[in-house]
Parts: sequence; structure tokens; C-alpha cells
Amino acid sequence: MIETLIEALRQALDLILSGNPEVQSITLLSLYISALGILIACIWSLPLALTLGLTSFTGKRFVRGFFNALLGIPTVALGLILYLVMSKSGPLGFFQLLYNPLGVSIGQSILIAPIIVSFACSAVESTDIELRDLARTLGASRLQTSFVVMREAVWGIVLALIAAFNRAIAELGVAMMIGGNIRYVTRVLTTSIALETARGEVTLSIALAIILMAIVFSLSILINVLRRG
Repeated sequence: MIETLIEALRQALDLILSGNPEVQSITLLSLYISALGILIACIWSLPLALTLGLTSFTGKRFVRGFFNALLGIPTVALGLILYLVMSKSGPLGFFQLLYNPLGVSIGQSILIAPIIVSFACSAVESTDIELRDLARTLGASRLQTSFVVMREAVWGIVLALIAAFNRAIAELGVAMMIGGNIRYVTRVLTTSIALETARGEVTLSIALAIILMAIVFSLSILINVLRRG
């Protein structure tokens, strides 16, 4: 059994090092879809996190609690909801987002938005309140004060984005149900691993799993190194 696993691992490494076109296509498409999902989520998640972190209003605790609760939403359940919304008979069917890379990116952006909101908001709230007061005393506008706070909380926000990206690229439910696992169109690392394992192509599955873990670990290590530097 051990010898079989070692041989499968060796063949998987050969697939990676030889620049297998299938492996490259799946990897690049995964990076593209997840990166686009991060960009879409940031458009509204970061302003909302800043608002929650810098202001006090009635219902703030409820909003924070709502996004914290969404951190554990099952990806399959979210994928089903989005499938019904994006299908031809759904309210967004005319956009033709189903089985489309953009649709998968939008689905991932919804999945990771609570991570960005919750983590970035905590990073903003952890900044020294005297810094905000000083900025306002010096005549800074609300927008300028926000930039000052963002600069102070930059590493917390970056860590939130990295956590969100890792969640996006490693999820399966949304990618499978919205993308449909179509070759060269929506087939990403996670859906490919599930498919190839079911087909008995363990070598390719191991190769893709190695790449997926390498991406996740490399990003985390890189951020930690840069932060310490």
C-alpha cells in the first residue's frame, strides 16, 4: 500500500514538473476565478468593514453577528441557492451566469464576503482610537481618517484577504454547482480532484491536490514573512 502511494506521488510530481497542459489549465483557471471573486467581494466588503469598524449605530451588533454567523455557511447550501437564482427560470437567469466562470467568481465572492467583513472590521476596531481622534483634530475628513485607519490596520486587512482567497480556491460546493465542472471552462482544482478521484485517476488527483496545498501554504508563508520583515 505504501509503495503504491509513493509511486502515485512520484508520478504526480512528474505531471507537475513536466508542465502537463491539463494541470496548467486547471491551475490557472482556479487562480483566475478565485482572484476575480476576491476583487468582486472587495468592492463592497471592505467599505462595509470600514463603516462597521469606524462608526457606531443602532443595530451594529446585529450586523456584526449576522456576518459572523455566515462564516460557517455550508458551500453546498449556498451553491444550491445560487443555482436556483442563476438558472434559466431563476430571477438572474437572463444574465447567463450558470456554468460560466464569472458566475463561479460571483458565487465565491458571496461565500468569502463574511470573512472579509468580519476579519477586516476586527482589524480596524483594533487600531488605536487616539489615532482616529488625532486625525480628526488635525482636520482630516471622514474619508482621510478612513485611509489613515486602513494604513494602520493594513496587515489585518491583508490577512483577511488571504484567508478569503484560500477559502475561495479550496471550496467545492459553489464551484461544482454553479460551474458544472466543464473542461477548460469551469473545471477548477477542487472539482477536478473530486472528478479524477471518482474516475480512479489517483495520480492526477494527487498532483492537483499538491498544487492546491502549495498555493494555500505559499500565500500564508509569504504574508507572514513580509509582515515580520
